[in-house]
This record gives sequence, C-alpha cells and structure tokens, in this order.
Amino acid sequence: MNKLSSARLAAVGVAMALAVALPAAPASAENSIEITTVGPAELTVDYACDASAGVVEIKAMVGDLNADSPSATGTQTDVTCEGSRHSATIALDGEQPSAGQTVQVRVALVDGDGNVVTGQARMVTLG
Repeated sequence: MNKLSSARLAAVGVAMALAVALPAAPASAENSIEITTVGPAELTVDYACDASAGVVEIKAMVGDLNADSPSATGTQTDVTCEGSRHSATIALDGEQPSAGQTVQVRVALVDGDGNVVTGQARMVTLG
C-alpha cells in the first residue's frame, strides 16, 4: 500500500471514530417564508426561522411587474425565531396597488446586517 492510500485510510478512520464519538448536533429549523395573502394595504406571511439565523425583521415590496422599483414597501420587526411557524401581517407604505392589478410581491427574512436570510417572490392579481 502506498503512502497516499495509507493517509486516506487513516483520515477515513479518524472521521468515522469522531462520528461515533461525538453526539449529533441538534437539528436546526429551516428558515422559510411564504406569502399567504396580499391586499392593497397589507400582506400576510407565514414564516419560520432558527434563532441562530439572526433574523431581526421581515421586509416586503410590492410593485408593477415592469417597474424599476417597488411602489409600496413594509417592514415588520416583531419577529419570533425559535424554529416554530408563525404568521405576520405587514402594512404597506407608499402607492397602494389597486384591485385587479397584477403585481410582483417580494418578502424576505432579513438579519441584523441587512442580508436576506431567505425570501420569496410571487406574481399576484389583487381581487
């Protein structure tokens, strides 16, 4: 057996020994967000996040499909991150979309540095 094969075999043996000796890490929650309802002045999302994700707010943007920027935005800072599913309503500020209008809706769980942890975008025709 050459030196390279011996080294690989030793590394595999060490990795297997550590896997047996170390306890499994606790399962962390999957960070997720889903748009559930969209109205002209607010929207509702269901979300889940793990405390280690650092989520501090939910941000939302709504606008015309062909626009360069959103016409309405909103932020919800009352966020609970402990792995369970929650619901949040986000009030929209700015030009409200009208009934029958097809808009793009974007929502995101955002950390303290302003980075998107996870998000969702959907096209919605308002009823």
